[in-house]
Amino acid sequence: MKILVTVKRVPDPETVIKIAADGKGIATENVKWVVNPFDEYGIEEALRIKEKVAGTEVVLASIGVQASQEQLRTGLAMGADRAILVKTDEALEPLAVARVLAKLVETEKPDLVLLGKQAIDDDANAVGQMLAELLGWPQATFASKLELAADQKSAKVTREVDGGLETVGVPLPAVVTADLRLNEPRYASLPGIMKARKKELKELALADLGVDVTPKVKIVKLEAPPKRSAGRKVENVQELVKLLHDEAKVI
Repeated sequence: MKILVTVKRVPDPETVIKIAADGKGIATENVKWVVNPFDEYGIEEALRIKEKVAGTEVVLASIGVQASQEQLRTGLAMGADRAILVKTDEALEPLAVARVLAKLVETEKPDLVLLGKQAIDDDANAVGQMLAELLGWPQATFASKLELAADQKSAKVTREVDGGLETVGVPLPAVVTADLRLNEPRYASLPGIMKARKKELKELALADLGVDVTPKVKIVKLEAPPKRSAGRKVENVQELVKLLHDEAKVI
């Protein structure tokens, strides 16, 4: 099998995010960047399949600035075989990202594409679905369990929905997006980190792919959420009910 896994460079969840001076993005100074956590679940699942199915190749793909190499190297250190970086300094919208990935799929011809269900920076939760539509492939989103058939021609995916769990069957090739309960990502070992330095990391220029990435949405303004006000103590239930009704207006 060949599995293509996406890797997005995002701010560390522990980083304090500040709005840029122009109000249309975030200030990137002194920001620590990491692999999108949901993408880590995708990488881990691909590696587990590789351990079960002999001859499986795990290929990582990222779209972004030159520094995205660092996140790809992290995935290679975990155990992936090689990586592809599509270089661009532009912040691409989900549809543009899906179009670029579709172009990579045409070239790589994977049996399975694994993505995080969403990226923690924009929380769009759209690329996987759009990619499946562009490819005309079946999709299974929010996967909490993935089981391949013995012949590797289909998969059974348990996905998390509002009412509980839903199990669907999909023929391969397919697109699957990973939820946080799919697995527990491994840490890169020291030997893995050393080997990652020698693994192939191919760079492509976005302009050379011939993909339309024209923005369809314009960010007008970003605002930080308001600070939470301090809590208040009340003397009795009657006062609490009155405040919830008159001030909070939740009852």
